[in-house]
Amino acid sequence: MAGDFNPITAAGYRDLQNKIAALEADRPEKIAILAEARAHGDLSENAEYSAAKRDLRHLESQLRFFNKQLQYAQVVAPSKDDKVELGKWVTVQFMDDDDQVSYQLVGTQEADLEAGKITRVSPLGKALLGHQPGDTVTIKAPNTSYQVKLIAVSLQQPA
Repeated sequence: MAGDFNPITAAGYRDLQNKIAALEADRPEKIAILAEARAHGDLSENAEYSAAKRDLRHLESQLRFFNKQLQYAQVVAPSKDDKVELGKWVTVQFMDDDDQVSYQLVGTQEADLEAGKITRVSPLGKALLGHQPGDTVTIKAPNTSYQVKLIAVSLQQPA
């Protein structure tokens, strides 16, 4: 049954709750806009009505999606040891060019490369899971493979 749940960080869970709350707060306004557009008469040629209906459907679709994600989310609290696991920040050194980069390992719905968040199922995330600082890890990507050295693992984002 554990396979039915999606591991997520506590911050990711809160983000989902906030998205749902924001959508629920917007819903009454979307309904009012739809009602106003409907009052304008002939619905077959009412672009305002069609747009309002589309916007409300989109909002409700997002609500269903985020609620389903929340329903199957399983918050994982990272341990205090130095092994790579969900929620922890890792600093890696790419062996081919000595470039150092830090990432946070997160659940799939939290991924945001620009914010430095990679999923535990990405090639890099999957390869790093369970490793400790000092380990050299080979990452197998679809078209290539490369090595990284794990420099640091922490609960906090590196400075």
